[in-house]
Amino acid sequence: MNVILIPGLWLDASAWDEVVDALSSRGHHVVAMSLPGQGDGNGSVALGDQLAAVTSTIDSREDPWIVVGHSAGCKLGWLAVDRRVERVAKFISVGGFPGGDGEPYFPDIEPHDGWVTFPGWATFEGPDSADLDEVMRERLQSMFHPVAAGVTSEVMNFSDPRRFDVPVTVICPEFSPAEAREWMAAGYLPDVVKVSHLDFVDLDSGHWPMVSCPTRFIDALTECVESEASS
Repeated sequence: MNVILIPGLWLDASAWDEVVDALSSRGHHVVAMSLPGQGDGNGSVALGDQLAAVTSTIDSREDPWIVVGHSAGCKLGWLAVDRRVERVAKFISVGGFPGGDGEPYFPDIEPHDGWVTFPGWATFEGPDSADLDEVMRERLQSMFHPVAAGVTSEVMNFSDPRRFDVPVTVICPEFSPAEAREWMAAGYLPDVVKVSHLDFVDLDSGHWPMVSCPTRFIDALTECVESEASS
């Protein structure tokens, strides 16, 4: 199966190294993305440039893809599903959710001097980081890059309703499936509510499971990928 891995804010392809090795060893064609404007020093990048990088990768092979997004990368992945819906067999959302039409991509952290930088661990105290020891935190911080403000400030636009027919799995790390369903019922996740084939996987970890519990995360993700590959 073709699998594309999209990192969340501040991370590049290296965040997925162990995942790439595990899935590749099982015969899958795996591409982990390093996104423009996120580690390359190019402050002129907009969200559309990141989306173009993802869709170009999808276009590079004729067979269908499983698209995997982490954190804010879930929104970017969902945009790619919208633009290439006929090429996507499944969407896997890790620690985040598909965004909705007209919503800003990531308004939560204000940019400074044209960049959105990691704000420090105090912002992520609680379930997000409870399973990270000091070594893990230092490792993550060494991987973080500033993100061009043109990426985070852009408003998302969706146009293809067929995206709701793509099967979606939400891997729940720092939140539970029950919490996700509560957010859906409260109207916070308008696109997720419309998905025809939706399921949840309870990972019970922090926000960065590829660092804090890589073996459990890889096992869960592999099962999600191979359940689609065998169908």
